[in-house]
Amino acid sequence: MTTITLRKAERLNSKKAIDTLFTGGGSSSMSAFPIRVVYRLVEPQPNAAQIQMLVSVPKKHFKRAVKRNRVKRQIREAYRKHKYVLWDKASEGDKALLLSFIWLDDNLHDSVDIDSCVARLLTRIAEKL
Repeated sequence: MTTITLRKAERLNSKKAIDTLFTGGGSSSMSAFPIRVVYRLVEPQPNAAQIQMLVSVPKKHFKRAVKRNRVKRQIREAYRKHKYVLWDKASEGDKALLLSFIWLDDNLHDSVDIDSCVARLLTRIAEKL
């Protein structure tokens, strides 16, 4: 049995990689309310995971950091549970995948709702790869 974890190498924290994700015309996006995901296939970097992700919850939606952190924690947990869908598909190719989850709503949601949204988004991304 393998453990399902979210390692540090799987987190997108390189300024250069984030700029690559959001600039230029190679990025795609899709939504499953209340989450929007932006993704891009790039050349793999040394010492980095094949799929890297980041979570963004704008201050515009939640002024209190406690609520923003709660939403980020819920999205990371949902991604951790369902990332195998993408990992199976990405292991076939020689490209790396950058993902960004962006929160769109002004209200908090249950973890079950967020879990289903993230699972739906990851499945749709895997189909397009």
